[in-house]
Amino acid sequence: MTSAKPLPLWQPDADRIARAQITRFQAWAAEHHQAPAEGGYAALHRWSVDQLDTFWEAVTEWFDVRFSTPWTRVLGSRSMPGAAWFPGATLNYAGHALRAAADRADEPAILAVDESQEPRPVTWADLRRQVASLAHELRALGVRPGDRVSGYLPNIPEAVVALLATAAVGGVWTSCAPDFGARSVLDRFQQVEPVVLFTVDGYRYGGKQHDRRETVAELRRELPTLRAVVHIPLLGTEAPENALNWADLTSGDIEPVFEQVPFDHPLWVLYSSGTTGLPKAIVQSQGGILVEHLKQLGLHCDLGPGDRFFWYTSTGWMMWNFLVSGLLTGTTIVLYDGSPGHPDTGAQWRVAERTGATLFGTSAAYVMACRKAGVRPAHDYDLSRVQCVATTGSPLPPDGFAWLHDEVGDDLWIASVSGGTDVCSCFAGAVPTLPVYIGELQAPCLGTDLQAWDPSGRPVVDEVGELVVTNPMPSMPIHFWNDPDGSRYHDSYFDMYPGVWRHGDWITLTSRGSVIIHGRSDSTLNRQGVRMGSADIYEAVERLPEIKESLVVGIEQADGGYWMPLFVHLAPGAVLDEALLKRIKQTIREQLSPRHVPDEVIEVPGVPHTLTGKRIEVPVKRLMQGTPLEKAVNPGSIDNLELLHFYEDLARKRA
Repeated sequence: MTSAKPLPLWQPDADRIARAQITRFQAWAAEHHQAPAEGGYAALHRWSVDQLDTFWEAVTEWFDVRFSTPWTRVLGSRSMPGAAWFPGATLNYAGHALRAAADRADEPAILAVDESQEPRPVTWADLRRQVASLAHELRALGVRPGDRVSGYLPNIPEAVVALLATAAVGGVWTSCAPDFGARSVLDRFQQVEPVVLFTVDGYRYGGKQHDRRETVAELRRELPTLRAVVHIPLLGTEAPENALNWADLTSGDIEPVFEQVPFDHPLWVLYSSGTTGLPKAIVQSQGGILVEHLKQLGLHCDLGPGDRFFWYTSTGWMMWNFLVSGLLTGTTIVLYDGSPGHPDTGAQWRVAERTGATLFGTSAAYVMACRKAGVRPAHDYDLSRVQCVATTGSPLPPDGFAWLHDEVGDDLWIASVSGGTDVCSCFAGAVPTLPVYIGELQAPCLGTDLQAWDPSGRPVVDEVGELVVTNPMPSMPIHFWNDPDGSRYHDSYFDMYPGVWRHGDWITLTSRGSVIIHGRSDSTLNRQGVRMGSADIYEAVERLPEIKESLVVGIEQADGGYWMPLFVHLAPGAVLDEALLKRIKQTIREQLSPRHVPDEVIEVPGVPHTLTGKRIEVPVKRLMQGTPLEKAVNPGSIDNLELLHFYEDLARKRA
């Protein structure tokens, strides 16, 4: 149960609340759409889910979404899956992303930073010109609405230009980061059959150059649908045979043409982590992403002209797409292409300082790594422009909240957010007008009917339950690629509770309206009928300086027993002796409960992750249950396959 009256770690002052865009939106929506004028965020959220059609209509008006043909209804069908948003409407995402070029031509739309840490600006005028030129050339190559265009690119301005040019012609964008191996990329791109591939010759990371020309050659061989390959010489090499040069395609000076497409026309394909099979190819729409991201970035993140939006990400993670959408609000976006910890752990704070970031987004893991390394951001860097630090990827532990408050600023808005690739947005997280409580996300997001359900489908408050969404969101997938009858889409989210989105996370909705994330429900620990989130155990164990990282799984055994091992990756110089073993168990017993204490603590050489940095619990559980490696996990989705061989050998020895 949650505490009845905890004290907030941070509370926005009256001035910040008054100038927040969400405050002005609520007053305007009260005047024009009968939204509640009183009752603050809780009342606005209740209205946004009770009056879903009216809320989304209000969002399109507030942000001046320009429909080239009008919609007939806001929501043609509420069914999930299959909700039909703004039927009849046509628009273009890229046209909206470049609107600020009209009156801010010489200001930076993008600040690009690499490991040299020197920001390079791309103005709104130049971004618009490059997109116009590239879109013209794509049309000349025969790219038509619905054709797929792919990028094997790092987080550089060329990737943003390629995405926007693809959207401008009505094409469907998809990307992977160049640290993905050929098999991982092909597992994704072969599903969608791209006609164009944008690629670099290599990339720089951790102070080293990584040549990717052989991988690119393999991609070209294995993607027979390609009509053109566009070469971006990041390492300065010559274009391969029959490849086009980036500079030649982006040097034109013409007016952009934005194809007007239906609201539900596909914008891009994102991919699930694919740890247990081929990654799901998740298709989201131009209109759905446009309105969802305007709401999320404009109202929840409070971004607009004058802001600088930095999120550490790669093009293989949905947060890159989310970052690009910062352009929709007229915000300058900061692209960092490099290692998060080069030349030292403070690298991301240095980027925030040098770019004047106002919203700095990173991972919970990075925050905790800074804490362990003794980084002192406010002491070592000028972070006076940073208004908000946001984290995602995994729940931010309570110690992370406290460290940010103490070491970055006591008037810092800390936004732990949670969503998913599946919706390319947040279910819960940042609200600029609400207090921040340690270990909690501020609230469910507007228009998101977020609930916690028990196994019988009853909503619960102040208790752990399944994260469900009971009404459609515009950015929910329009479909999965190559899923003609929709069965894979249905089985991914709607199998447990028909007609209700089940995301696969354990959450608590508190009676104060905040949200606590406990970890994935499909890897949930269930000992003696008590369900526990793995995140709770990691948060406690990884406070110990000897523990670099940990992984816990719960394994049902044939005799009805339950074995719960805790795997620990030790910090350099640490030894898993009896004293440390005792401290680990004592920490868990005292901070969580005796039921959380593992049956065994096992030292491991490392913890495996997906390519986007998430610990993989389910495949390790399957290996420990005796599943062969090739059936337990998709090798191309893992950051270090050798580690999994260690777990496989361990399982074999135990058997």
